[in-house]
Amino acid sequence: MMKKVYKLASFGYGGMAGIHIDKVLNKYDRVDVKGVYDINPERNKAAAEKGYKAYASKEELLNDPEIDIVLVATTNECHKSLCIEALQHGKHVLCEKPATMTASDLEDIIAVAKQTGMVFTVDQNRRVNKDFIAMKRCVEQGLLGDVYVIESRVEGSRGLPAGWRCEKEKGGGMMLDWGVHLIDQIMYMIPEKVTNVFCKMYSIHYPEVDDNFRLTLTFESGLTAHIEVSTNNYIRHPRWYVLGTEGTLQIDDWDAVGKIVKPITQQNQWGVDIVTTKAGPSKTMAPRDESTVETIPITAPEDVVDDLTSVYNPLVAKLDGESELTITPEQVLRVIQVMEASFESAETGKAIQTSI
Repeated sequence: MMKKVYKLASFGYGGMAGIHIDKVLNKYDRVDVKGVYDINPERNKAAAEKGYKAYASKEELLNDPEIDIVLVATTNECHKSLCIEALQHGKHVLCEKPATMTASDLEDIIAVAKQTGMVFTVDQNRRVNKDFIAMKRCVEQGLLGDVYVIESRVEGSRGLPAGWRCEKEKGGGMMLDWGVHLIDQIMYMIPEKVTNVFCKMYSIHYPEVDDNFRLTLTFESGLTAHIEVSTNNYIRHPRWYVLGTEGTLQIDDWDAVGKIVKPITQQNQWGVDIVTTKAGPSKTMAPRDESTVETIPITAPEDVVDDLTSVYNPLVAKLDGESELTITPEQVLRVIQVMEASFESAETGKAIQTSI
């Protein structure tokens, strides 16, 4: 039996919408892109030249009875109103991240989705990044013992892209751009409540928005996640650095190549004498004998497909009635709540006690 092919239209035809439409959906047999509406006439023209319908207005798109799914891929401040209008017009909605800039706005969307019975999900596609999956599997397999610190960093040196990402009112800044992904990865991985949020934000070259931030989350068990995003780092840290009771993990970049170093025996092995190092005499921080540790190499998981089909497959399965969403609005709401607490912490200079 032939399965239904769902028709999609997009609000927005900029960079991310172009990735959805031109790089993924043109090869995806369960979703057919009919058209787009962008407030920039040049983008509508570009869509028409590629054979898509260029809707003359928002209303024309919303009132098209053929459309099953609306992709919302506009600047962030428009997400709430467009998602709600699409749901109210009987369309299922896939929204680019961040779904909204405040938790209350997302709660409003969730309420409309429940009221209308339409499906709403968000493009948190970095749950299938190979570096993240490699780290997550090592932790879940117990290779590090009990993990107590996870450090996650994304760093660049070219500043912010020109345009709306530099504007506060449009939802610019790194917390809403990359922070939403890194927080989602950690919260997807750790099934505990966040009890404490402390964040320091910097506006080094962009006065309206954060171009760097340092975020520390504490979970119920005491596990700490430290998340950093920077746009003017000329020497990078590892992408992942994880401390456990039985070893340390490091993954350098998105290629997911890294290692675990762990002691062969948990018994502390001390020499009799204080060791002279380049920093002077030390016993506590003296170098460990290499014969007392083992190194486990980490490579990219070959079974992981890292692209936007990770978002569309569960959406289509939900619409087919075969399974539930893997990226639920409730999961996304927790991430937005953590980001709100992060902004509050940065503004007040204080740690925020939470139960998220």
